[in-house]
Amino acid sequence: MEYLICVIGAFAQKFALSNAKAYQYLREFKGLDFLVKHYEAEHTLSIDDAVEDIAVICHRHGGALAL
Repeated sequence: MEYLICVIGAFAQKFALSNAKAYQYLREFKGLDFLVKHYEAEHTLSIDDAVEDIAVICHRHGGALAL
């Protein structure tokens, strides 16, 4: 849980969103699903790498934030 909160916060900061908006976006466009499913691999990466990964996943699922 702590890892998810940290990644959501970093995602929010990178894209100038509130934590609540970042959470909503990541839920809607499957970023959180990806993090949970691939936690074993993702948590070994830097937070910045995890943010990049979920940004790509969200974009593939219709998210519109600029990569």
